[in-house]
Amino acid sequence: MAVKEDVQENIREPLMPIENILDREDGGAGDQANNKKVNPCMVYFSTLIAVCGSYAFGSCAGYSSPTQSAIREDIALSLAEYSVFGSILTFGAMIGAITSGPIADYIGRKGAMRVSSVFCVAGWLAIYFAEGVWPLDIGRLATGYGMGVFSYVVPVFIAEIAPKNLRGALTTANQAKTGKEKEFEAALQKLRGKDADITHEAAEIQDYIETLERLPKAGMLDLFQRRYLRSVTIGVGLMVFQQFGGINGICFYTSTIFESAGFSSSVGTIIYAILQVVVTGLNTIVIDRAGRKPLLLVSATGLVLGCLLVGVSFFLKDHELGLESVPALAVTGILLYIAAFSAGMGAVPWVVMSEIFPINIKGVGGSLATLVNWFGAWLVSYTFNFLMTWSSYGTFILYAAINALGILFMIIVVPETKGRTLEQIQAAINA
Repeated sequence: MAVKEDVQENIREPLMPIENILDREDGGAGDQANNKKVNPCMVYFSTLIAVCGSYAFGSCAGYSSPTQSAIREDIALSLAEYSVFGSILTFGAMIGAITSGPIADYIGRKGAMRVSSVFCVAGWLAIYFAEGVWPLDIGRLATGYGMGVFSYVVPVFIAEIAPKNLRGALTTANQAKTGKEKEFEAALQKLRGKDADITHEAAEIQDYIETLERLPKAGMLDLFQRRYLRSVTIGVGLMVFQQFGGINGICFYTSTIFESAGFSSSVGTIIYAILQVVVTGLNTIVIDRAGRKPLLLVSATGLVLGCLLVGVSFFLKDHELGLESVPALAVTGILLYIAAFSAGMGAVPWVVMSEIFPINIKGVGGSLATLVNWFGAWLVSYTFNFLMTWSSYGTFILYAAINALGILFMIIVVPETKGRTLEQIQAAINA
């Protein structure tokens, strides 16, 4: 009983001694001397290579938008068949997300990225040479699987190799955990530079792993215990509203939306992409200053307004009212929508998810939230064309209503996690 209580106490306490963390953050004399010897070139180069996975991710996700007309004409696909082609990507990504953790643990982060690259290359080749619906779908499924693995491995790899960061050091923790101490130290030495002193950092990683190993292993059913239920509700709920607010339908078929509104699809897509990059970049600056909850609320409000503008534009077009204003309203609505999504709902739910789960259920809780996220992405991308056929303006009014419900969910259920310890977050959740 005493052992169990001690382990439970470890869940609430920091996994590393506070004085060690503060010493590293403040840059003690020893660390400052060591910093002069650290060569970050290998970290930058490794990050650059890993980011190519994010490029592959974006290419896979955005491919179905500008190519819909050409592919349907070239292979004579029906609307239903193209909807399957567009959405099966997320089904493959769902499988990739589920299997990415075990693969990364078994063959390492680099090995997992290699596997992902092989699937993406094979998938693109299948799509290129496809002369029928089956090779097309199989290729899209393969690229989706690679995308799902990349979605997990790339951010983990980048975060874990960054120096001067406790979690960053954990890239090599996988090798330490499996008993490959020599390989672990060699990898850490290579990342930090041959003249860097890694003794202190390596010892911290080993201490972290030993503490982590003592924590009880949680299963999927453990998530539904009363003490974890609110954390699960927050993590899964944010993923539901992130996806069912329409992002993947709009992202996958941006060109079609612009064309339907009478605006140049090529110009609209270029503006869309530039805006997304700029807003996402700005978001990385303000997320720790403004707080998670305010960003979520501002973002969701922008999503509601964007959907309403697009909905109004299609309503006017269907009823032949104010036709000259339809393209401007549609473009403004789409750009507002993507700017708002990039400002908060795109990244913040993932940040909050990483913060609200206790350490002993973080892995299984994150897996459930990721699975729900990809299922929502598949469902929205599959149904989008059918909804647009049913009612173009009704589709966006529906998305606006879902995003409005998301605002209520964030106000009532989601706590602010900025600047709080795990203990404080858990106290706020269970209050």
